[in-house]
Amino acid sequence: MYAFIGAMEEEVAGIRAALSDPVTRTIAGLSFTEGSYKGHRCVAVKAGVGKVNAALCTQALIDHYDVSCVINTGIAGSLDPAVGVGDIVLCTETIQHDVDGGAFGYKPGQIPQMDRSVFPADEGLRKEAREAAADLPHKVRVHEGIVVTGDQFICSKEKKEALRARFHGMCCEMEGAAIAHVAWLNQKPFLIVRAISDNADNDAEMDYTAFERQAIDNSVALSLSLLSRSGAKV
Repeated sequence: MYAFIGAMEEEVAGIRAALSDPVTRTIAGLSFTEGSYKGHRCVAVKAGVGKVNAALCTQALIDHYDVSCVINTGIAGSLDPAVGVGDIVLCTETIQHDVDGGAFGYKPGQIPQMDRSVFPADEGLRKEAREAAADLPHKVRVHEGIVVTGDQFICSKEKKEALRARFHGMCCEMEGAAIAHVAWLNQKPFLIVRAISDNADNDAEMDYTAFERQAIDNSVALSLSLLSRSGAKV
């Protein structure tokens, strides 16, 4: 069974609406909706914004559903000039950019006393997502690269350039690395799929308002296309 996590209801509402015979249950205050799409089983849930909400949701999901993989779908700000609004980014790996244990000798993003701070996405899922994007009725540009996560909405050219230089990130958002962290510890394959809503610079707030809907629609379309190709048959 594929699992889809979005931070906001808008990011999973389209998936929920497409499911046949949906059944919703509440766990830890979160609404999990299980159903099928074109004969493929999945569960979709809104986690809430930020790393704590994302981590809690991912663990609850894994504890209560027999999921084969975890896919985080949603929107992000671009850090790379080659990645434009409406484009899709498939995560190769992810890191928490706001973890700072520098006072104890740790590098930026390095989680103290852990042997791993960078979490690689599943290559098989990434391949499926590339192929799913090619099946979309409208052309969407797809990129693959590092997704950086922190409890901050990035809307500063200086901060954007710092994240790009330090972590070589392709886009930035607020949940992916937390979901990846929990999935990795539970040995569940994961993928972060992000549609670009803004350029994470001084115009980010204005861009986000204007292009949020387009980005979410692209993200949902790719998620459903990916699910329809999956091996998770009823």
